[in-house]
Amino acid sequence: MSQGLTRESGVLVTGGTGSFGRAFVKEVLRRFPDIRRLVIFSRDELKQFEMAQEFPDKKYPGIRYFIGDVRDRDRLRRALNKVDIVVHAAALKQVPAAEYNPIEFIRTNVMGAENVIQACLDTNVKQVVALSTDKAAAPINLYGATKLCSDKLFIAANNFAGRDLRFSVVRYGNVMGSRGSVIPFFLKKRCEGCLPITDPAMTRFNISLQEGVEMVLWALENSWGGEIFVPKIPSYRILDVAEAICPECEQAIVGIRPGEKIHEEMITTSDSYTTVDLGQYYAILPTQGRFTIEEYCAQTGATRVKPGFSYNSGSNDRFLSVEELRALIRQHVDSNFVPGRG
Repeated sequence: MSQGLTRESGVLVTGGTGSFGRAFVKEVLRRFPDIRRLVIFSRDELKQFEMAQEFPDKKYPGIRYFIGDVRDRDRLRRALNKVDIVVHAAALKQVPAAEYNPIEFIRTNVMGAENVIQACLDTNVKQVVALSTDKAAAPINLYGATKLCSDKLFIAANNFAGRDLRFSVVRYGNVMGSRGSVIPFFLKKRCEGCLPITDPAMTRFNISLQEGVEMVLWALENSWGGEIFVPKIPSYRILDVAEAICPECEQAIVGIRPGEKIHEEMITTSDSYTTVDLGQYYAILPTQGRFTIEEYCAQTGATRVKPGFSYNSGSNDRFLSVEELRALIRQHVDSNFVPGRG
């Protein structure tokens, strides 16, 4: 079991100025304002400047802002000086953009992941947690395929670390209120009186940004190395989101975008044979590695799921109601939200 994050940790967050990165940094500094080292690694100088106004080095002496790209392995090595924990959140994520620009997504999401792995192997990093997506399970789009490949790279890295260096992955669904997601999009479109619906049957998993942060912190404390952690979270129906945001708006069926699924999946039936239930989370375990499934269950109290089990947003056992969606929008997206055309 890992030690987890402490005030003595040296932490680097790739994609540190993104939605997750900012929320993660905020939580880390809330817990450990005097953390030894916290490196925000990203390629966006404006976002780094803005973030430095919120988290200045005068108030947080351990914080560092590094301009860099995960495509640049030498820059990663430099940024990993005095770092022992890496949270890899950098990625290109837009599904339609991936279909149109596949090589760019491969360079960042796959080769960038390999650069992170190699840079960690070359330095004194002890633990890596990489962020994944539900689209990596049985992918039908290029984005999901790149993230599946990234997941495989991080899990396989445990086999040749050659020292106490652990790689694990967290995989979760749509983050409520994140940039480019459906809820902020609908909130903007409602003033037009019509919400575009891709498919009336569409469902998605839902997780808050804070829940995603807590999950990564939990993984840092509990991972053995080699797991893909999956949270137990509710689903929502796209029509319920539309109803929650603007019940009087018209709904125009526009068809699914290239590479989209009607329902998302986080654990496939093929994964079920190596998946265990940890209570709050599932863990897909490696087929080969430092431990057996039996050893993992004996030490953690996990239980194996039934063969053929799958975890799908359409067949999930919990769906958010319209009122629950409205409450969550007020809590996580817009505290002044009122249903209607705005």
